[in-house]
Parts: sequence; C-alpha cells; structure tokens
Amino acid sequence: MAKGSNQMRTLLDKLDQLPPERVAEVENFVEFLANKERDKALGDFLAVADAVAKTGVPALTPEEIEAEIKAYRDERRRAARP
Repeated sequence: MAKGSNQMRTLLDKLDQLPPERVAEVENFVEFLANKERDKALGDFLAVADAVAKTGVPALTPEEIEAEIKAYRDERRRAARP
C-alpha cells in the first residue's frame, strides 16, 4: 500500500506544478480513462449475461440476487474470523 501512496503523492506533486489549464486537461484524460474502464466492465458483464442467457438458465429475481449476495458476504465474514 505504501507504494501506491508514494505514487499518488508523486502524481499530486506533479499536478501541483502544472498551470490550471493543464490540470483541466489531465482531469479530462482521467475521465476518459474512467469511461473506458466502465465501458469495458459493461461489455464484459453483457458478454457473461449473453452466455448465461444462451444456456437457458432462468434469470434470478431481485430477491434471489439479494439472497446470493447476503450468503456470499456471510461466508466471507465467517472465513475472515480467526
């Protein structure tokens, strides 16, 4: 984690040296990258959803999804206990 913190500090130091118009360009680029990541994640999700749909497995109801999430979280909590 320290390495990530050092990288962040270095990046912030570099940003502090830029004029405001360049900082705005960096912000636009970061937003572009974030959108690209969201688009990729959505594409990956849709590919999996399409593959599942082709198997004929019925879709889960919202209640079933919530139950699955709860069961997963409960299992993670149990596994994390000493």
